[in-house]
Amino acid sequence: MRIVLYSHDSVGLGHVRRNLALAHALSNQLPGLIGRPVTGILITGTSLAPAFLLPEGWDWVLLPGVAKGSEGYLPRNLALPMQEFVPLRARLLQATLAGFSPHLVVVDRHATGVHGELETALRHARTAGPVRVVLGLREVLDAPAAALAEWAKVGGPRVVRDLFDAIWVYGDPAVHDPVAAGEIPFALRKLIRYTGYLAEGRPAVSGTSCMPGRYCMTTVGGGSDGYALASVAVAAPVPDGLGHLVVAGPQMPAEQLYDLRKRARPGVKVVAAVDDLVFHIRHASAVVAMGGYNTVCEIMSTPVPALIVPRTQSRAEQRIRAASLAAAGYLEQHDIGTLTPEILAGWLAARLGTTVDRRRAVLDGLIRVPQLAAELLHPLTNSDQFRAAEFQQDESEAAVRAKGGASRVAV
Repeated sequence: MRIVLYSHDSVGLGHVRRNLALAHALSNQLPGLIGRPVTGILITGTSLAPAFLLPEGWDWVLLPGVAKGSEGYLPRNLALPMQEFVPLRARLLQATLAGFSPHLVVVDRHATGVHGELETALRHARTAGPVRVVLGLREVLDAPAAALAEWAKVGGPRVVRDLFDAIWVYGDPAVHDPVAAGEIPFALRKLIRYTGYLAEGRPAVSGTSCMPGRYCMTTVGGGSDGYALASVAVAAPVPDGLGHLVVAGPQMPAEQLYDLRKRARPGVKVVAAVDDLVFHIRHASAVVAMGGYNTVCEIMSTPVPALIVPRTQSRAEQRIRAASLAAAGYLEQHDIGTLTPEILAGWLAARLGTTVDRRRAVLDGLIRVPQLAAELLHPLTNSDQFRAAEFQQDESEAAVRAKGGASRVAV
């Protein structure tokens, strides 16, 4: 069973980290549900992706990177105008899907990719063979007006219904319902399945801590826009006997990371990244973080008290997420504009020795997603078209082996 997970990855690492969690869940659970092994490709636009641990049988396809500037998307590194850059990525996407012939494609967040780069590849894939296509959405998109404007740019509900068989919303509607909030068009409601947060069951990596003894922790996601919070954190006094681990993120500029280390108070350790973020969160006395989806999910899988300081630039997503989770009693929030080292120190001291019960939230999305995938794929695995395509692939690979060649397609 061949799976493709696509993410465009312009800011931070949230999209690719979400898809990576799905890849591990699908690889571990889907074979037992459908009786077939799984292999897959993660398509991403960040060169940092190969540093993450892949499940067995999976590989990366790295697209030329895209960044987000004041006037919209632009090439991250290549000196190309967007009218050449987008077709380049589109051709790579089309070649990948045509060469790999996936049975399941999951598109993260942006239905047709950057400036529609993915639409032609999806339409060709649907025409070429048995495939199911899913749009995967975090539980908060943006302020309703901004979110609906983005749906309009991709062609509205009609185009989405043409391209996708289902929409998976990675959240708990009891905490935040993006349809009721006006972030997803009401016309798409019949495609939607709520999975719960992709929280419990994220793969462990190292199981070791880079911080000895008791500690609190501040993490700012990828780090590209986390300097303001990290700057407050390194200046905050902490109680005696307690360390403070500040994870600045692999995308924080080197000069900002250097400045944080230079200004850090005694007992504060500043690192660019840790091998196992969930492990470090679980063993912290308290956690301070921005409001990115993956970080919040990792916090929600633990009983550790958390203060969310959401991003204020670009999207309203993190502010909406922090407010909804705070209203449900699962964490606390504070605005970066009024957060001082003294306020942060007071919060950390007050939360020592406390825990938060988050068991009422639906946190088992990484179990639900493979079940939903199995339901979508079940008709395909029993279809004559699927068996014919599988037989044709076996014949092709046998012919290549007979010639002494390789059966892998390079893009």
